[in-house]
Formats: sequence, structure tokens, C-alpha cells
Amino acid sequence: MQRIALLIHSVFFLILINLIWAVDRPHAEEVMTLSISSSAFTDGGEIPAKYTCQGNDIAPPLQWSGVPGDAKSLVLIVDDPDAPDPDAPRMTWVHWVLYNVPPEAEGLPEGVTSSDLPAGTGEGLNDWKRTGYGGPCPPIGRHRYFHKLYALDALLPDLKKPTKAAVESAMKGHILGQAELVGTYQKSR
Repeated sequence: MQRIALLIHSVFFLILINLIWAVDRPHAEEVMTLSISSSAFTDGGEIPAKYTCQGNDIAPPLQWSGVPGDAKSLVLIVDDPDAPDPDAPRMTWVHWVLYNVPPEAEGLPEGVTSSDLPAGTGEGLNDWKRTGYGGPCPPIGRHRYFHKLYALDALLPDLKKPTKAAVESAMKGHILGQAELVGTYQKSR
């Protein structure tokens, strides 16, 4: 009987200590989730023509938050899995590849160019075989454009204008978090 009373007392004491510890932590950190957004379009919404081949073909503004505190770099990949025809996709068309974006960066401004990128950011090749942003320009139908942001626990080596596949290979085993923003676009006739 004494053992049971002692066991109940011990369990009660541990529960009480845990409750006090949980309540008495005014500076407890909230777990943040990596997220990416744009002030130009909503997730699942239409990308304005301004950011496409039918407009100025400039990069949309992007913002992100919730970067893990131990992140050493970020990767941004924008691609279209609906190429060339959403009813019969045969490939994923790559529109933009950035790596080693500093984790302190909170986004990229509208129309960002190579010279405006945060210091240390590396650029990969898109499927036009050049660096930089290439906007939506679907030959047929409404396509989806995935803006994928990855937080890594490492700074990637200088990959010398890598392809999307090379960046994805280099970041394997280093992903701390990822977020996605999808926009759609269909050419007006």
C-alpha cells in the first residue's frame, strides 16, 4: 500500500513540475513553418501577365517566413510540370533556379535581376539555357507554376551555373524545410 501511495505521489509530483515548467516559459519559441507567398498572386491563383512572356517577363515579388534558425542557405526553384500541354505533359519546364540564398533574406523584390540578388546567391540555368527568371509562356492550355523554396542546413559549393537536377542532387540530405506557392497562367489570344 505504501508503494502505491509513493508511486501516486511521484507521478503527481512529475505532472505538477511539467505543468509549472510549461506555464512558466514566457519566452518559449513557437515552431514556425516555412512559407512562401507573393503580393502579385495567391496560391492557386492566376499569375498576372506582367510576369509572363506576354508582359514584361519580370520576376514576381516573393516573400517568405518561418526559415528555421539553423538554416545555412535557401534554394528557390520555379518550374512548370505541365509542359508542353497540361492534357498531355511530357516534361517539367524550369523557369528559375537560385541557390545559396542567405537565410536572412525575407524574399525577392519584383523584377529582381542578377545584380540585385542577395550577396552570395548562386544562379542556375533555366530551360532556355540561361540564368535568371523566365516567365510563363505556355504554348497551349492553363499551366501550373510551382515556386518551391527549400531551407538547407548547408551552404552548397559553387556549382557553376547548375541545372535544376544538379542543385536538387547537391541539396539531398540537407533539407530542413520546404514550402510551395503555385500560380497558374494561360496565354490570352
